[in-house]
Amino acid sequence: MSSVTELLWTEKYRPRSLKDIINQQDITARLMKFVNEKNMPHLLFAGPPGTGKTTAAHALAHDLYGDAYQQFMLELNASDERGIDTIREKVKEFARSKTPPDIPFKIILLDEADNMTSDAQQALRRLMELYSASTRFILAANYPSKIIDAIQSRCAFFRFTSLKKEDVVNRLKYIADKEKIDYEEEALDIIFEISEGDMRKAINVLQASAYLGKVSSDLVFKVVGMARPKDVRDMIETALKGNFIEARELLRKVMIEYGLSGEDVVRQIHREIMGSDIKISEELRVLIADYLGEVHFRIAEGSDEDIQLSAFLAWLSMMGKKLGA
Repeated sequence: MSSVTELLWTEKYRPRSLKDIINQQDITARLMKFVNEKNMPHLLFAGPPGTGKTTAAHALAHDLYGDAYQQFMLELNASDERGIDTIREKVKEFARSKTPPDIPFKIILLDEADNMTSDAQQALRRLMELYSASTRFILAANYPSKIIDAIQSRCAFFRFTSLKKEDVVNRLKYIADKEKIDYEEEALDIIFEISEGDMRKAINVLQASAYLGKVSSDLVFKVVGMARPKDVRDMIETALKGNFIEARELLRKVMIEYGLSGEDVVRQIHREIMGSDIKISEELRVLIADYLGEVHFRIAEGSDEDIQLSAFLAWLSMMGKKLGA
């Protein structure tokens, strides 16, 4: 593998133009129309993390202003700089600055805008009105419902969706080939399953795994602090057969070997129960999901995780015998 670079791979391999963005073709096509017309309204980008909201904003600015786009774009992370003072000072100062020669407006990107305080959003609403002639705002949010209606009504809405498996895996292969990384095909599939369509998370997992050697499925699970799904399935199936003591030994092995907390184990059990690899009846699946939610609540409230998970396995053993799982 090549030597460690200064940049995170999420930045090093970020698409620089709208045409390079994958899996959001409808969105990029609409944004390209703004580039061609050299005009656009205020924009609201919404969707899950790691689906390209911030990247799309940078790519849009790059296509509008060229390589020197950053001098005409102000980026603020609203989760850190979300108070009314920031909105009134930084945003207002930039909005008053000189516009680029060929484009009649500058861009202000407010990342994680759903974390802004209500007062800051009200101040932003007024600034969007006052400086609309020279400034366009792009708001990126995971939860657009937290953005006040007055701001939503002033923006063109863009809904980003989770990335498809083939797009994520192909991008991971591209990065791995560029960095001369030895990897297993199965490991890239596992990275996608873990990231759940979050490209940023997928690339970070790939980079962390690559620094430890060949990217294999076992290595990926160790890097992300997860047990192998097969180990969790074996524990569940053993309990359902009525072998409580054996299932509890498998639980302790999973927690010690992988260093998992009780909540980590609950989440992985839930993932396996909701999957199709465990062959159980629909009735039993519903009962397990219901009881597992209660166990998660107790652990989150401070109950002893070992006692709660042991109680869960005991309950599984009894239900398995009762329903003939």
